[in-house]
Amino acid sequence: MRRIVSAVLLLSLVSVCLIYYSKSMASNQRIEEYPYEVINAYQSFEIRRYEEALFSSIRLNSTSYKQGSSKGFSILANYIFGGNDRKQRIAMTSPVTMTLEDNMRVMFMIPNSLERDDMPLPNDRLIDFILEPKKTLAVVTFGGWSSDKKIAKYKSRLTEALSNEGIQHENKFFVFGYNPPYEIFNRRNEVAVEILYDSVESENSTQMNTSNRKR
Repeated sequence: MRRIVSAVLLLSLVSVCLIYYSKSMASNQRIEEYPYEVINAYQSFEIRRYEEALFSSIRLNSTSYKQGSSKGFSILANYIFGGNDRKQRIAMTSPVTMTLEDNMRVMFMIPNSLERDDMPLPNDRLIDFILEPKKTLAVVTFGGWSSDKKIAKYKSRLTEALSNEGIQHENKFFVFGYNPPYEIFNRRNEVAVEILYDSVESENSTQMNTSNRKR
């Protein structure tokens, strides 16, 4: 019975998301995205510098993407669609972000026009706010629908590609999902890992020195 109720609630939230995205598309409203700059593009991944950003966040006792993403999305979607002390609606942003840790976090970026003090209090007291600092990430992109199997596959590919390029990384992985639920084709998903920027600088310097010697 509990599973049926949870499924109904999730479907209701997805329906609200569909209506929201449909209205946005109809009015040519652009969905705000987590801002970044591409520093370097390799054959299979990019190095990006992400700006500081504020996120609403929920920590889950789960290591499964399938379970964590559904539960986390429904909790945060409820918050931005009015589940707060002001019944205030907050604009949807992209991508939906998840951390790949023992206890996953699902995060929605807060629109840049809002400050922490502007945010209404969540009805769900487990929701908190995190100010993510500037960071440098290595990112691999893939299509279709995300799954635990796909994420593990592209996480492995990314770490192998970084190793081949001599780029060191932290043990801080993320999954980015960009598409609204109703989009079936041309879906964009990403696995990212925080890297040591000095190792990128060192690798680029080595390439320049090698190039100069060849001349």
